[in-house]
Parts: sequence; C-alpha cells; structure tokens
Amino acid sequence: MDIDGADIRALRKVRGLTLAEAATRLGKSIGWLSQVETGKSRLAPADLLDMAEALDAPVSLLAPSGVAAERGTVTRAGHGRPLGERVPGLDERLLSPDLTDGFELIHSVFAPGSRRDDPVDRPTTEVVHMLSGSLRIWLAEVEHTLRPGDTARLRDAPFRWANPFPEPAVALWFITPAIYTQDAR
Repeated sequence: MDIDGADIRALRKVRGLTLAEAATRLGKSIGWLSQVETGKSRLAPADLLDMAEALDAPVSLLAPSGVAAERGTVTRAGHGRPLGERVPGLDERLLSPDLTDGFELIHSVFAPGSRRDDPVDRPTTEVVHMLSGSLRIWLAEVEHTLRPGDTARLRDAPFRWANPFPEPAVALWFITPAIYTQDAR
C-alpha cells in the first residue's frame, strides 16, 4: 500500500505513542513499524485498517491520493484527504500535502442548517477565511457573521459556529499547531 511512512510517524508522535506502544497496538514488531515509518517496508491493505485503528484516525487521513511523485509537496484540486464528518453537516478535507508540519490547512464546507453548539476550546491559533456563503461564528460568545473574503482569528477563547443560511458556507482554516491530526476521528 502506498502510504507515506513520515505521515504515520508524525501521527504516532502527535498521539504521544512510542514505537513500542504503537507496535504493541498493531501486534507487530518495533522493527517492522520502524521500517514502515522510514519507507523501507510497505503496508498491506489489512495493515492500513489496523494502523488507522491503532492511531485513532480515519483511513482517509493515512491514504493520500494524487500523483505519487507530488505527495508531500503538492495537493491537487479534489485530492485533499477527507477528515470525515465529525459534526453533522460539516465536510472537511486536509489540504496540507502531508502530516509532518506544525500546521494544517483545512477546506471546510458547512451545509445549510448545520451548527456546532458545544464550544470548541483547543490550544491553537486558527485563521478562518471565507470563500463563499456566510457563517455565524461566536468568539468568546461575541457573534460575528463572516461573508466571502472575511477573515477571523480564533485564539485563546472558545468558539462555536452555525450556518443558518440557505447556501453552503465554504472556508479555509489555517490551524497551528496541527490539531486535526490530533483529534481526527
């Protein structure tokens, strides 16, 4: 299976797992996992499912698409890694070329009527830039409506969001440190 071992290593480290702990979860040897992370061994399809489970991540986060020669440097249109629908009505894709940086670029589509009422409070600095549609966002309980071309910074305060509008809201999120690989479930 054509998986970037550096991505596996980065995700394992973000999860706070040693090689030994991750190998134990997989039922494999430390040497095998080390060879996968360094690109000396490849994953079998069954190993990919086990790896995703061991790292508590969707398979799509570990299985990049696109041209193999560009992996880690270029993410082509339509080839962002799906992060899954963790909140109903929110579709997110990782646009960062791999998982090894200290930041992430996420493409988010908020369906009409979707919302997140429980405040998100995480140790990040995030910048959201609206591409189309409108999105209501509460920063420390102060309501803002973002429209195409608007940008907001989220830092040091909980936030929540809603799309009460009839069209999808599409945004780019720049997040540091990389948090979606931390809780990409």
